[in-house]
Amino acid sequence: MTRLYTGRGDDGTTGLLFGGRVPKDSAHPRALGAVDEAQAAIGVARSHCERDGELDRQLTHVCRDLWVLMAELATAPEHRDRLVDGQTRVTAEMVEAVAAMVDDLGRRFEPPAQFVVPGQTPLAAHLDLARTVVRRAEREAVAATVEGSQVVPYLNRLSSLLWVQARWVEGEHLLSREVPPDL
Repeated sequence: MTRLYTGRGDDGTTGLLFGGRVPKDSAHPRALGAVDEAQAAIGVARSHCERDGELDRQLTHVCRDLWVLMAELATAPEHRDRLVDGQTRVTAEMVEAVAAMVDDLGRRFEPPAQFVVPGQTPLAAHLDLARTVVRRAEREAVAATVEGSQVVPYLNRLSSLLWVQARWVEGEHLLSREVPPDL
């Protein structure tokens, strides 16, 4: 029987792509963990979509992008020269592709001008939850990326995409509320 664990992380460290080990609570593993959670949350939302429908295809696309993003986050700065655009390093084109999805969906409906009350449909609620996890991943990624990395812009666009997708699927069920005057 093949073992599915190595035990190398029992000392509180984790291995990085292309070598090196870091404490599990350092910037790279923290960002990786948050992105892994985001991908899982997107998967839960995807499980509520029509199979092979437009939303399912978009969410599958970004989940695959997140593998690339996680490879970049799992690489120590001294090994960045080994990254390959679009395979282990996020590119500006990947960021632009997500922005294009946001723009396309955003043209199909009038976005709410007020705060949105989450949970109008199960799918919208899961998309909103995934958005919040992506936002946390974005915050964690700031400490784990180097200047010029497209990881943070990608996560920023992805959170916008999830927000737009949630509003799009809510359709006529959208419930918004004006900002209370004391806020």
